[in-house]
Amino acid sequence: MTYVSLILIGFAIGLFVLSTGGGGAALYIGVLTSVFHLSAPVAAATSLFTAFPSLCVGAFGHYKAGNIRFKIGNQMLLSAIPATIVGALVSRFIPKDVYTWIVAIILIVLGIQILYSRFFGKQKTNMKTAHAGLKTAFFGIVSGLMVGIAGLSGGGPVIAGLLVMNLDMVRAAATSSYILVGTTGVGLLFHLSTGNIDWKIGVSLMIGAIAGGLLAPKILSKLDPIKFNSYVKPFIGVLLLVMGLRMVV
Repeated sequence: MTYVSLILIGFAIGLFVLSTGGGGAALYIGVLTSVFHLSAPVAAATSLFTAFPSLCVGAFGHYKAGNIRFKIGNQMLLSAIPATIVGALVSRFIPKDVYTWIVAIILIVLGIQILYSRFFGKQKTNMKTAHAGLKTAFFGIVSGLMVGIAGLSGGGPVIAGLLVMNLDMVRAAATSSYILVGTTGVGLLFHLSTGNIDWKIGVSLMIGAIAGGLLAPKILSKLDPIKFNSYVKPFIGVLLLVMGLRMVV
């Protein structure tokens, strides 16, 4: 596959996921393992390297638009970052085969979660509960572990937690990008120490992802995010399912 193709793939992923509050690492891992046949540890490190710059660009765009809710974002970061550190420290002791299965299962579960939330979970998005703070912390911990262990950005749990806190989709996507900058940055620091990054593939994907990240906040300001998600979420959900299954079947 040419470098131009890699840049286009990175652009598409960066544009889609930053418009819906994700970081894209799950999709990057799926591409790196199923298309380029990288091992799970190398794919995990490379995905974080690819996703981090575009997250920074996207978060800055959301910041300028005034959509980030820093108070809620900082609350989730307090639980997510320690979990990221724990996950990263544990990941280096996990056997390669087990690591592959962990990543594949997470991809499959995320795909199912996205499809379920798209078709059956609408009634939960405005939920109010006295335990919203505890649930937000829980989602932060799950997100952090996903980043640290599997090299994922953890955007799914973050968005779920923000919706529990009654943020609308635009503010949830913006605040998610801010949170994921913190968790992905910490996870990347730990994975860099392993020397597992495939630099040639990672840089090409990263260039495209940054371009997508630049456009995502502008697109959100012009599109109805609910209608946009209704088209994008099923596609991403199915894609994650296929990529996860290809890793182990």
